Amino acid sequence: MTSGSGRRPIITESTFLNADIEFPDPSEVNGDLIAVGGNLSTETLLSAYSRGIFPWYSDDDPILWWSLNPRFVIFPERVHISSSLKKKIRKNPFELTLDKAFDMVISGCRDVSRPEQEGTWITDEMRDAYIQLHRLGYAHSVEAWTDGDLAGGLYGVSLGGCYYGESMFTRRSDASKVAFSALTGVLIDSGFGLIDCQQHTRHLASFGAVDMIRGKFLNTLSEELKKPTIRGNWGGVFPDFPDSNLWRSLGGQVNLR
Repeated sequence: MTSGSGRRPIITESTFLNADIEFPDPSEVNGDLIAVGGNLSTETLLSAYSRGIFPWYSDDDPILWWSLNPRFVIFPERVHISSSLKKKIRKNPFELTLDKAFDMVISGCRDVSRPEQEGTWITDEMRDAYIQLHRLGYAHSVEAWTDGDLAGGLYGVSLGGCYYGESMFTRRSDASKVAFSALTGVLIDSGFGLIDCQQHTRHLASFGAVDMIRGKFLNTLSEELKKPTIRGNWGGVFPDFPDSNLWRSLGGQVNLR
């Protein structure tokens, strides 16, 4: 999940995908780059995520498929919420929603200025592919609003008991952090055991994210994928969002319908 500077991935060898798009087993590949080429169809993306692989490339590159070693992850039940963030949550500065404005969130993630990187990795092709995943009930966004304006948010993919965080952005201080905290509470209550943050960032480290060697990550992911996937628009699936046990413990405002 992009939100700050991360380490440079290791490239040693990779598979060039043919028309059949069969991904190699990441555990048998040296380095972080797993494959090159293919497409961003729903079937290809779901196949990649189920194998612990994700796309990450720029406009001038072919599609690049990665499985980083180590992998940066958060165990939802071990999430750390800082004292300053708890104070912000108690002030109730944002209206929080789920899957209300996915297109706006992914565009916000694409357009936000990131000093540590040139350009954006969210290409038009990538944006369209994830909007389609959202329409099919696999990709989900969290929005933080202030006076009707989108102050920040995040999006990712959900399969089984794993939420794969893709990107987040903030226009108002701590908006994405508050959104992430609210999402994590819902994930805990719904039995999710893993949040895939992909690569190390200071932002996510503040939530308690840790490095996990790839072999252990793939084994953990395999167990989480045995759980049922919660598909659909999560605004309808979780109508009382942001209500959760975690959210209440943080003093967050709950607006039950």
